[in-house]
Amino acid sequence: MSMKDVKPLGAKAADAPKAKSAYGIDSAAIRELAELLSETGLTEIELESGGTRLRVARQGVPVMHAAPVAVAPAAAAAAPAEAAAPKGPAQGGVTSPMVGTVYVSPSPGAPPFVKVGDTVKEGDTLLIVEAMKTMNPITAPRSGKVSEICVTDAQPVEFGQTLLVIS
Repeated sequence: MSMKDVKPLGAKAADAPKAKSAYGIDSAAIRELAELLSETGLTEIELESGGTRLRVARQGVPVMHAAPVAVAPAAAAAAPAEAAAPKGPAQGGVTSPMVGTVYVSPSPGAPPFVKVGDTVKEGDTLLIVEAMKTMNPITAPRSGKVSEICVTDAQPVEFGQTLLVIS
């Protein structure tokens, strides 16, 4: 049974007189829908025709189990080194407060707001992040020297991504 069989099945369920149970349920249509669930991997099918609605759903979805995999000793030794690495932004990092596109200058062709080596004071505009057609200035949270710029112009950025580092 394929997906193109669903319309004829719905017509059959509504139009053809079938053997119905004591509750007025067309058991043949339910069996056909259950077969369609198995063939397609769907978890639920609902048909409505002529004021009659028929819904068949699977409660438990089979769980696939993966075979155990042996871990090589070298991989096990590398794991503690990764755990020791600091999580989050670099020390002195200025992160993006939103998802968007970062711009390093106020307009195309204009000089960038800051360059590596520039000294900034708290409140200076460092970059712009455009989100939903709105330009959001990213300001310096503290005074210091720009030691690294981690993004390029017109680059998409994620929430919490380090944009630049002020030391």
